[in-house]
Amino acid sequence: MDAVLGIIGEYNPFHNGHLHHLNESKKITGANYTVAVISGNFVQRGNVALIDKWSRAKMAILNGVDLVLELPCIYSISSAENFASGAIKILNSLKIVDAVSFGSEINDMSVLKEFATILTEEPDEYKSLLAHELSKGISFPKARENALLMYLNDIRKYANVLSSPNNILAIEYLKALQISESTIEPVSIKRKGPGYNSNMVIDNLASGTAIRRYIENRNFYSLDKVLPQVSYDILSDAIKKGHYVSGLERFEKEIIFTLRRMTIAEIADLPDVSEGFENSLKNAANSCNNLAEFRRLVKSKRYTQTRIDRILLYALLGFTKDDMEDSKKVEPYIRVLGFNSKGEELLSEICKENKKLQVVTSVKNFMSTCRNKKLLMMLEKDIQATNTYTLGYEYDSFSNLDYTTKLIKY
Repeated sequence: MDAVLGIIGEYNPFHNGHLHHLNESKKITGANYTVAVISGNFVQRGNVALIDKWSRAKMAILNGVDLVLELPCIYSISSAENFASGAIKILNSLKIVDAVSFGSEINDMSVLKEFATILTEEPDEYKSLLAHELSKGISFPKARENALLMYLNDIRKYANVLSSPNNILAIEYLKALQISESTIEPVSIKRKGPGYNSNMVIDNLASGTAIRRYIENRNFYSLDKVLPQVSYDILSDAIKKGHYVSGLERFEKEIIFTLRRMTIAEIADLPDVSEGFENSLKNAANSCNNLAEFRRLVKSKRYTQTRIDRILLYALLGFTKDDMEDSKKVEPYIRVLGFNSKGEELLSEICKENKKLQVVTSVKNFMSTCRNKKLLMMLEKDIQATNTYTLGYEYDSFSNLDYTTKLIKY
C-alpha cells in the first residue's frame, strides 16, 4: 500500500493553518493516504468543540483527509500526556500508518526528542529537580519546565520550548511513540501564522482561539478570510441552525449543579483532583452561580485554569479516577466518523491487517456485541458527552445522535 500519513488534531474548526499543515505534511511524507484522529465534542484544554464532531469530520474530509476517527472523550479531555498516548495507541493499532505529523512552534525535532527522552526515562537528577520545584507549590507544568531547564543547563537554547502549546503536545507524541516502541516516523511542521492564544489575523491565518472568540462575540465578518471555503460553509450552516457551542460557559449551571450535588468524596474521585482541592471546589460551587466567579474562588499557583476546566468537564461528564486509569490500560476502539473513497480503501486495509481490531461503524451494534467492559465504559462516556453537548445548542437539542447520525461519506 502507498504511504499512509497520520494526523492528530481537534480541527476546532478546520482553518487555513490546518490546511497548510495537512498539505505540507503530505508533501514532506509523500503520503497518498491520510487518516486523522480528532477530538469529539469536548476538547483537550478543558473546553467544548465549537461544532459537533461529524461536522468537523466533514470539514477534514472535504479539505483532503481520507479517513477520520474519533479520539474517545476520556483521552480528548485529558492531560496532554493521556491525550497523546490515546491518539498514538489508535494510530499504532491500525498497523498501516507510516508517519505521524504534528505542528510545533520550535520545529526542531532534535530538541523535541531530547525533551521527550528525558521525560520518558526520568533520570534521577531530573526527578530530584522536579520534586524540589513541586515543593514550591507551583503547578506541575511550570515545575516540569523549570526542572527540565535546570537539568539541561542551557536556558538560551531551551527557553520557551515548554511554554508553547504545540511544542508540549509534540513532545508528548514523541514520548508516546518511544514508550510504545512504535515504527511510525514523527514529522514536525512549523506552525504558521499567529500563536495559539492570539487574536490577530496575519494574511489569511488566524488561530482557532481567535475564530472561536469572533463567534462568541457574534463577529462573523472575517471568518471567510481565515477558513477554507468548505469549512466556512459548514460552520455558517451550523451557526444559522443554532447548532454550535461557543464555550464552556454554556454549561455553567449544569456544572455548578453537579458539583453541589456531589459529595466531597465524589469530587475527590475526579481525575486531577488532589491535596484537598475537593474542598475548594465544593465551597466554590456552594457560593457562586457562574464559572468566572468559580474560577476566581479556586484559583491557585498549583492549579492552572486549564486543569481546573478539565476537572469541571470530568464532573459534568461523570469521569472518575478509575475510568482514567482504565483508559491507560486498554487499546482503544476505532470509532469511524467518516471517509472518502480512499478512506474506504484504508478502512478495508486496516481491517485486513488487524482482524481483532475493535472497529466501530455502528454504535448500536458495538454496544450490543462488545464484551470488554473498559471499552464499553469509554463508548458510553462518548455517547453521554454528545447528549450533554447538544444541550448547549440554541435549537434542536436532541440526544442519542451517536446512534442516529450516519457516517460521513464522500
